[in-house]
Amino acid sequence: MEATEATPDTAPEATPEATATAGTGDTRAARVLGRPFDINGLTLPNRIAMAPMTREFSPDGVPGTDVAEYYARRAAGGVGLIVTEGTYVDHPSAGSSHRVPHFHGEAALAGWQRVAEAVHAAGGRIVPQLWHVGVTRDEGQGPIPSAPSVGPSGIGLDGAAKGHTMSGADIDAVIAAFADSAAAAERIGFDGVELHGAHGYLIDQFLWGTTNRRTDGYGGDLASRTRFAREIVAAVRAAVSPAFPVIFRLSQWKAYAFDAQLATDPAELEALLAPLADAGVDAFHASTRRYWLPEFDGSDLNLAGWVKKLTGRATLSVGSVGLDKEFVGPQGWAKETASTGIDLLLDRMERDEFDVIAVGRSLIGDPEWANKAVTGRLAEAVPYDVAQLGRLR
Repeated sequence: MEATEATPDTAPEATPEATATAGTGDTRAARVLGRPFDINGLTLPNRIAMAPMTREFSPDGVPGTDVAEYYARRAAGGVGLIVTEGTYVDHPSAGSSHRVPHFHGEAALAGWQRVAEAVHAAGGRIVPQLWHVGVTRDEGQGPIPSAPSVGPSGIGLDGAAKGHTMSGADIDAVIAAFADSAAAAERIGFDGVELHGAHGYLIDQFLWGTTNRRTDGYGGDLASRTRFAREIVAAVRAAVSPAFPVIFRLSQWKAYAFDAQLATDPAELEALLAPLADAGVDAFHASTRRYWLPEFDGSDLNLAGWVKKLTGRATLSVGSVGLDKEFVGPQGWAKETASTGIDLLLDRMERDEFDVIAVGRSLIGDPEWANKAVTGRLAEAVPYDVAQLGRLR
Protein backbone atom coordinates (compact mmCIF):
# COMPACT_ATOMS: atom_id res chain seq x y z
CA MET A 1 0.00 0.00 0.00
CA GLU A 2 1.10 3.55 -0.64
CA ALA A 3 1.01 5.38 2.70
CA THR A 4 -1.95 7.72 2.26
CA GLU A 5 -1.85 8.69 5.93
CA ALA A 6 1.65 10.14 5.77
CA THR A 7 2.51 13.82 6.19
CA PRO A 8 4.81 15.81 3.93
CA ASP A 9 8.43 16.57 4.61
CA THR A 10 10.25 19.63 3.36
CA ALA A 11 12.05 18.03 0.42
CA PRO A 12 11.68 19.75 -2.97
CA GLU A 13 8.93 18.38 -5.16
CA ALA A 14 10.55 18.57 -8.57
CA THR A 15 11.99 15.28 -9.77
CA PRO A 16 15.09 14.83 -11.96
CA GLU A 17 12.82 13.57 -14.72
CA ALA A 18 10.72 16.75 -14.65
CA THR A 19 12.90 18.52 -17.18
CA ALA A 20 13.19 15.49 -19.45
CA THR A 21 11.04 15.13 -22.51
CA ALA A 22 7.91 13.08 -22.04
CA GLY A 23 8.82 10.75 -24.89
CA THR A 24 11.85 8.51 -25.01
CA GLY A 25 13.29 6.43 -27.78
CA ASP A 26 10.86 3.60 -28.38
CA THR A 27 13.63 1.20 -29.40
CA ARG A 28 15.53 1.76 -26.16
CA ALA A 29 12.44 1.63 -23.94
CA ALA A 30 11.20 -1.53 -25.62
CA ARG A 31 14.62 -3.15 -25.29
CA VAL A 32 14.95 -2.27 -21.59
CA LEU A 33 11.40 -2.46 -20.26
CA GLY A 34 10.08 -5.06 -22.70
CA ARG A 35 12.39 -7.84 -21.54
CA PRO A 36 10.67 -10.81 -19.87
CA PHE A 37 11.70 -11.58 -16.29
CA ASP A 38 11.37 -14.69 -14.15
CA ILE A 39 10.54 -14.84 -10.42
CA ASN A 40 10.76 -18.41 -9.16
CA GLY A 41 9.32 -19.81 -12.37
CA LEU A 42 6.75 -17.06 -12.91
CA THR A 43 7.59 -15.38 -16.21
CA LEU A 44 6.63 -11.72 -16.42
CA PRO A 45 6.19 -10.42 -19.98
CA ASN A 46 8.04 -7.20 -19.17
CA ARG A 47 9.74 -5.23 -16.39
CA ILE A 48 6.78 -3.02 -15.37
CA ALA A 49 4.70 -3.75 -12.28
CA MET A 50 1.71 -1.96 -10.81
CA ALA A 51 2.49 -0.78 -7.29
CA PRO A 52 -0.02 -1.56 -4.52
CA MET A 53 -2.30 1.41 -3.86
CA THR A 54 -5.20 1.41 -1.42
CA ARG A 55 -8.39 2.47 -3.21
CA GLU A 56 -11.14 1.52 -0.70
CA PHE A 57 -13.71 0.43 -3.29
CA SER A 58 -14.55 -2.92 -1.70
CA PRO A 59 -17.57 -2.46 0.62
CA ASP A 60 -17.47 -4.88 3.55
CA GLY A 61 -14.11 -6.11 2.28
CA VAL A 62 -15.45 -7.77 -0.88
CA PRO A 63 -13.98 -6.76 -4.27
CA GLY A 64 -16.62 -6.47 -6.97
CA THR A 65 -16.79 -6.32 -10.74
CA ASP A 66 -15.46 -2.76 -10.75
CA VAL A 67 -12.28 -3.89 -8.96
CA ALA A 68 -11.79 -6.73 -11.45
CA GLU A 69 -12.21 -4.35 -14.37
CA TYR A 70 -9.84 -1.81 -12.80
CA TYR A 71 -6.99 -4.31 -12.55
CA ALA A 72 -7.76 -5.94 -15.91
CA ARG A 73 -7.48 -2.56 -17.64
CA ARG A 74 -3.92 -2.20 -16.34
CA ALA A 75 -3.04 -5.72 -17.50
CA ALA A 76 -4.49 -4.97 -20.93
CA GLY A 77 -2.53 -1.71 -20.87
CA GLY A 78 0.75 -3.57 -20.71
CA VAL A 79 1.55 -4.01 -17.01
CA GLY A 80 3.58 -7.19 -16.60
CA LEU A 81 2.84 -7.80 -12.90
CA ILE A 82 0.02 -6.36 -10.82
CA VAL A 83 0.49 -6.15 -7.06
CA THR A 84 -2.94 -5.54 -5.62
CA GLU A 85 -3.84 -2.98 -3.02
CA GLY A 86 -3.21 -4.15 0.52
CA THR A 87 -5.65 -6.87 1.60
CA TYR A 88 -6.39 -7.75 5.22
CA VAL A 89 -5.48 -11.17 6.57
CA ASP A 90 -7.90 -12.98 8.85
CA HIS A 91 -7.14 -11.41 12.22
CA PRO A 92 -9.56 -9.21 14.22
CA SER A 93 -7.10 -6.30 14.43
CA ALA A 94 -5.73 -6.51 10.88
CA GLY A 95 -7.58 -3.58 9.35
CA SER A 96 -8.83 -0.07 9.88
CA SER A 97 -11.36 0.38 7.04
CA HIS A 98 -14.60 -1.33 6.04
CA ARG A 99 -13.84 -0.59 2.39
CA VAL A 100 -10.39 -2.18 2.12
CA PRO A 101 -10.65 -5.72 0.74
CA HIS A 102 -10.10 -8.85 2.82
CA PHE A 103 -8.17 -11.86 1.65
CA HIS A 104 -10.22 -14.35 3.62
CA GLY A 105 -13.83 -15.46 3.76
CA GLU A 106 -15.97 -17.02 1.04
CA ALA A 107 -17.37 -13.80 -0.46
CA ALA A 108 -14.07 -11.92 -0.58
CA LEU A 109 -12.14 -14.85 -2.02
CA ALA A 110 -14.81 -15.38 -4.68
CA GLY A 111 -14.43 -11.73 -5.62
CA TRP A 112 -10.66 -12.05 -5.77
CA GLN A 113 -10.90 -15.16 -7.92
CA ARG A 114 -12.87 -13.12 -10.45
CA VAL A 115 -10.18 -10.43 -10.30
CA ALA A 116 -7.42 -12.95 -11.02
CA GLU A 117 -9.40 -14.46 -13.89
CA ALA A 118 -9.99 -11.02 -15.43
CA VAL A 119 -6.31 -10.08 -15.20
CA HIS A 120 -5.23 -13.39 -16.73
CA ALA A 121 -7.75 -12.98 -19.55
CA ALA A 122 -6.12 -9.62 -20.29
CA GLY A 123 -2.67 -11.22 -20.43
CA GLY A 124 -1.37 -10.10 -17.02
CA ARG A 125 0.07 -11.64 -13.88
CA ILE A 126 -1.23 -10.75 -10.42
CA VAL A 127 -0.28 -11.20 -6.76
CA PRO A 128 -2.23 -10.00 -3.71
CA GLN A 129 -0.48 -7.91 -1.09
CA LEU A 130 -1.21 -9.44 2.32
CA TRP A 131 -1.45 -6.88 5.10
CA HIS A 132 -1.88 -6.31 8.83
CA VAL A 133 -1.79 -2.66 9.90
CA GLY A 134 -0.79 -3.24 13.54
CA VAL A 135 -0.82 -0.23 15.84
CA THR A 136 -1.46 2.25 13.03
CA ARG A 137 -5.10 1.25 13.57
CA ASP A 138 -6.99 3.43 16.04
CA GLU A 139 -9.28 1.79 18.57
CA GLY A 140 -12.81 1.31 17.27
CA GLN A 141 -11.82 1.32 13.60
CA GLY A 142 -12.19 -1.36 11.00
CA PRO A 143 -14.28 -4.41 10.30
CA ILE A 144 -14.23 -5.48 13.97
CA PRO A 145 -14.36 -2.23 15.99
CA SER A 146 -14.17 -4.01 19.33
CA ALA A 147 -10.83 -5.65 18.53
CA PRO A 148 -7.79 -4.09 20.22
CA SER A 149 -5.04 -2.51 18.17
CA VAL A 150 -1.92 -4.63 18.52
CA GLY A 151 1.79 -4.33 17.93
CA PRO A 152 5.09 -5.71 19.14
CA SER A 153 5.32 -3.45 22.18
CA GLY A 154 2.18 -1.32 22.45
CA ILE A 155 4.06 1.65 20.95
CA GLY A 156 2.94 3.78 18.00
CA LEU A 157 5.08 5.09 15.16
CA ASP A 158 5.69 8.29 17.12
CA GLY A 159 7.20 6.33 20.02
CA ALA A 160 4.24 6.98 22.33
CA ALA A 161 2.16 4.28 23.97
CA LYS A 162 -0.55 2.91 21.71
CA GLY A 163 -2.39 -0.38 21.45
CA HIS A 164 -1.64 -3.70 23.12
CA THR A 165 1.57 -5.69 23.23
CA MET A 166 1.16 -8.95 21.35
CA SER A 167 1.42 -12.18 23.31
CA GLY A 168 2.95 -15.35 21.94
CA ALA A 169 -0.53 -16.58 21.09
CA ASP A 170 -1.25 -13.34 19.24
CA ILE A 171 1.94 -13.73 17.22
CA ASP A 172 1.10 -17.31 16.32
CA ALA A 173 -2.40 -16.31 15.22
CA VAL A 174 -1.13 -13.58 12.89
CA ILE A 175 1.52 -15.86 11.38
CA ALA A 176 -1.16 -18.47 10.71
CA ALA A 177 -3.42 -15.82 9.14
CA PHE A 178 -0.73 -14.82 6.64
CA ALA A 179 -0.11 -18.47 5.77
CA ASP A 180 -3.83 -19.16 5.32
CA SER A 181 -4.25 -16.19 2.98
CA ALA A 182 -1.22 -17.22 0.94
CA ALA A 183 -2.60 -20.74 0.56
CA ALA A 184 -5.94 -19.25 -0.51
CA ALA A 185 -4.18 -17.09 -3.11
CA GLU A 186 -2.64 -20.14 -4.74
CA ARG A 187 -5.88 -22.09 -4.51
CA ILE A 188 -7.96 -19.45 -6.32
CA GLY A 189 -5.45 -18.89 -9.11
CA PHE A 190 -3.14 -16.01 -8.18
CA ASP A 191 0.44 -16.05 -9.43
CA GLY A 192 2.19 -15.44 -6.10
CA VAL A 193 1.86 -13.27 -2.98
CA GLU A 194 3.45 -10.13 -1.60
CA LEU A 195 3.87 -9.70 2.16
CA HIS A 196 3.56 -6.09 3.31
CA GLY A 197 6.59 -5.54 5.52
CA ALA A 198 6.95 -1.79 4.86
CA HIS A 199 5.73 1.70 5.81
CA GLY A 200 5.36 1.12 9.54
CA TYR A 201 2.68 -1.56 9.44
CA LEU A 202 2.75 -4.65 11.65
CA ILE A 203 5.62 -6.65 10.15
CA ASP A 204 7.66 -3.47 9.87
CA GLN A 205 6.79 -2.56 13.47
CA PHE A 206 8.63 -5.69 14.56
CA LEU A 207 11.62 -4.80 12.36
CA TRP A 208 11.93 -1.20 13.62
CA GLY A 209 13.57 -0.48 16.97
CA THR A 210 11.29 2.48 17.66
CA THR A 211 8.20 0.27 17.82
CA ASN A 212 9.81 -2.99 18.92
CA ARG A 213 11.05 -2.84 22.51
CA ARG A 214 10.53 -6.52 23.25
CA THR A 215 13.02 -8.41 25.38
CA ASP A 216 11.99 -11.89 24.26
CA GLY A 217 13.12 -13.68 21.10
CA TYR A 218 11.14 -11.27 18.91
CA GLY A 219 13.08 -8.17 19.99
CA GLY A 220 16.59 -6.96 20.60
CA ASP A 221 19.15 -6.42 17.86
CA LEU A 222 18.16 -6.12 14.21
CA ALA A 223 18.69 -9.79 13.43
CA SER A 224 16.45 -10.75 16.36
CA ARG A 225 13.80 -8.25 15.29
CA THR A 226 13.51 -10.11 11.98
CA ARG A 227 12.13 -13.20 13.72
CA PHE A 228 8.44 -12.33 13.30
CA ALA A 229 8.94 -11.52 9.61
CA ARG A 230 10.98 -14.60 8.89
CA GLU A 231 8.47 -16.85 10.68
CA ILE A 232 5.72 -15.38 8.50
CA VAL A 233 7.82 -15.98 5.40
CA ALA A 234 8.58 -19.56 6.47
CA ALA A 235 4.93 -20.27 7.26
CA VAL A 236 3.83 -18.85 3.91
CA ARG A 237 6.53 -20.81 2.11
CA ALA A 238 5.32 -24.01 3.79
CA ALA A 239 1.68 -23.28 2.93
CA VAL A 240 2.22 -22.88 -0.81
CA SER A 241 3.95 -24.92 -3.47
CA PRO A 242 7.72 -24.51 -3.98
CA ALA A 243 7.21 -22.75 -7.31
CA PHE A 244 4.73 -20.19 -5.95
CA PRO A 245 6.55 -16.83 -5.72
CA VAL A 246 6.78 -15.06 -2.37
CA ILE A 247 7.60 -11.34 -2.54
CA PHE A 248 8.46 -9.26 0.52
CA ARG A 249 7.92 -5.50 0.53
CA LEU A 250 10.22 -3.46 2.75
CA SER A 251 11.03 0.20 3.29
CA GLN A 252 13.22 2.40 5.39
CA TRP A 253 10.61 5.18 5.66
CA LYS A 254 7.39 4.96 7.63
CA ALA A 255 4.14 6.84 7.53
CA TYR A 256 4.78 10.03 9.54
CA ALA A 257 8.51 9.19 9.70
CA PHE A 258 10.05 9.75 6.29
CA ASP A 259 13.59 9.82 7.69
CA ALA A 260 13.30 6.50 9.55
CA GLN A 261 15.93 3.84 8.89
CA LEU A 262 15.99 0.14 9.59
CA ALA A 263 19.56 0.01 8.31
CA THR A 264 22.09 2.83 8.37
CA ASP A 265 24.62 1.04 6.17
CA PRO A 266 24.90 -1.99 3.88
CA ALA A 267 26.05 -4.29 6.70
CA GLU A 268 22.89 -3.60 8.70
CA LEU A 269 20.75 -4.02 5.59
CA GLU A 270 22.35 -7.41 4.96
CA ALA A 271 21.62 -8.43 8.57
CA LEU A 272 17.96 -7.61 7.89
CA LEU A 273 17.69 -9.26 4.50
CA ALA A 274 19.66 -12.47 4.88
CA PRO A 275 17.26 -14.16 7.35
CA LEU A 276 14.29 -13.29 5.14
CA ALA A 277 15.97 -14.62 2.00
CA ASP A 278 16.93 -17.79 3.86
CA ALA A 279 13.32 -18.20 5.04
CA GLY A 280 12.07 -18.30 1.47
CA VAL A 281 11.65 -14.83 -0.06
CA ASP A 282 11.94 -15.04 -3.85
CA ALA A 283 11.88 -11.31 -4.55
CA PHE A 284 12.11 -8.09 -2.55
CA HIS A 285 10.02 -5.01 -3.32
CA ALA A 286 12.04 -2.09 -1.99
CA SER A 287 9.78 0.91 -1.43
CA THR A 288 11.23 4.39 -1.73
CA ARG A 289 9.50 7.68 -2.45
CA ARG A 290 12.13 8.69 -5.05
CA TYR A 291 13.62 5.79 -6.98
CA TRP A 292 16.57 7.89 -8.22
CA LEU A 293 18.08 8.68 -4.80
CA PRO A 294 21.08 6.71 -3.51
CA GLU A 295 20.44 4.80 -0.29
CA PHE A 296 23.87 5.01 1.34
CA ASP A 297 26.86 7.33 1.03
CA GLY A 298 29.56 6.31 -1.41
CA SER A 299 27.30 4.60 -3.97
CA ASP A 300 24.64 5.57 -6.50
CA LEU A 301 22.64 2.41 -5.79
CA ASN A 302 19.11 2.96 -4.57
CA LEU A 303 17.53 0.70 -1.94
CA ALA A 304 16.46 -1.92 -4.48
CA GLY A 305 19.94 -1.89 -5.97
CA TRP A 306 21.50 -2.61 -2.60
CA VAL A 307 18.96 -5.35 -1.91
CA LYS A 308 19.85 -7.07 -5.18
CA LYS A 309 23.57 -6.71 -4.56
CA LEU A 310 23.37 -8.11 -1.03
CA THR A 311 20.93 -10.97 -1.59
CA GLY A 312 21.09 -11.90 -5.24
CA ARG A 313 17.30 -12.10 -5.18
CA ALA A 314 15.02 -10.51 -7.73
CA THR A 315 14.17 -6.90 -6.84
CA LEU A 316 11.41 -4.44 -7.59
CA SER A 317 11.99 -0.71 -7.20
CA VAL A 318 9.38 2.05 -6.91
CA GLY A 319 9.10 5.77 -6.26
CA SER A 320 7.45 8.60 -8.24
CA VAL A 321 8.06 7.00 -11.63
CA GLY A 322 7.10 9.13 -14.60
CA LEU A 323 5.85 12.08 -12.52
CA ASP A 324 7.01 15.64 -12.01
CA LYS A 325 6.16 15.56 -8.29
CA GLU A 326 7.34 13.05 -5.73
CA PHE A 327 5.09 11.23 -3.29
CA VAL A 328 4.84 13.22 -0.03
CA GLY A 329 1.89 11.68 1.78
CA PRO A 330 -1.73 12.82 1.40
CA GLN A 331 -0.53 15.97 -0.30
CA GLY A 332 1.21 13.72 -2.82
CA TRP A 333 -2.11 12.07 -3.57
CA ALA A 334 -3.86 15.44 -3.67
CA LYS A 335 -1.59 17.14 -6.20
CA GLU A 336 -2.05 17.07 -9.92
CA THR A 337 1.02 15.92 -11.81
CA ALA A 338 2.46 16.03 -15.28
CA SER A 339 3.95 13.03 -17.06
CA THR A 340 7.69 13.06 -17.56
CA GLY A 341 10.32 11.13 -19.41
CA ILE A 342 11.91 7.96 -18.10
CA ASP A 343 15.44 8.23 -19.46
CA LEU A 344 16.98 8.17 -15.97
CA LEU A 345 14.97 5.06 -15.15
CA LEU A 346 16.17 3.38 -18.32
CA ASP A 347 19.76 4.25 -17.42
CA ARG A 348 19.44 2.34 -14.14
CA MET A 349 17.60 -0.59 -15.65
CA GLU A 350 20.06 -0.94 -18.51
CA ARG A 351 22.78 -1.64 -15.97
CA ASP A 352 20.44 -4.05 -14.10
CA GLU A 353 20.57 -2.11 -10.84
CA PHE A 354 17.16 -3.66 -10.14
CA ASP A 355 14.95 -5.99 -12.14
CA VAL A 356 11.41 -4.60 -12.21
CA ILE A 357 10.05 -1.09 -11.74
CA ALA A 358 6.72 -0.64 -9.96
CA VAL A 359 4.55 2.29 -11.03
CA GLY A 360 1.86 3.87 -8.86
CA ARG A 361 0.07 7.15 -9.50
CA SER A 362 0.99 7.18 -13.19
CA LEU A 363 -1.12 4.04 -13.60
CA ILE A 364 -4.05 5.63 -11.81
CA GLY A 365 -3.75 8.48 -14.28
CA ASP A 366 -3.51 6.29 -17.35
CA PRO A 367 -4.21 2.54 -17.51
CA GLU A 368 -2.22 2.52 -20.78
CA TRP A 369 0.89 4.04 -19.21
CA ALA A 370 2.95 0.86 -19.55
CA ASN A 371 2.30 0.45 -23.26
CA LYS A 372 2.95 4.14 -23.83
CA ALA A 373 6.23 3.94 -21.90
CA VAL A 374 7.48 0.93 -23.84
CA THR A 375 6.57 2.42 -27.21
CA GLY A 376 7.91 5.91 -26.53
CA ARG A 377 4.51 7.60 -26.33
CA LEU A 378 4.60 9.08 -22.84
CA ALA A 379 3.82 12.49 -24.33
CA GLU A 380 0.33 11.04 -24.84
CA ALA A 381 -0.03 9.75 -21.26
CA VAL A 382 -2.93 11.09 -19.21
CA PRO A 383 -1.36 12.67 -16.11
CA TYR A 384 -2.42 11.78 -12.59
CA ASP A 385 -5.08 14.08 -11.13
CA VAL A 386 -6.61 13.89 -7.65
CA ALA A 387 -10.08 13.81 -9.20
CA GLN A 388 -9.26 10.32 -10.49
CA LEU A 389 -9.34 8.98 -6.93
CA GLY A 390 -13.11 9.40 -6.80
CA ARG A 391 -13.76 6.32 -8.91
CA LEU A 392 -12.12 3.24 -10.34
CA ARG A 393 -11.32 3.68 -14.03
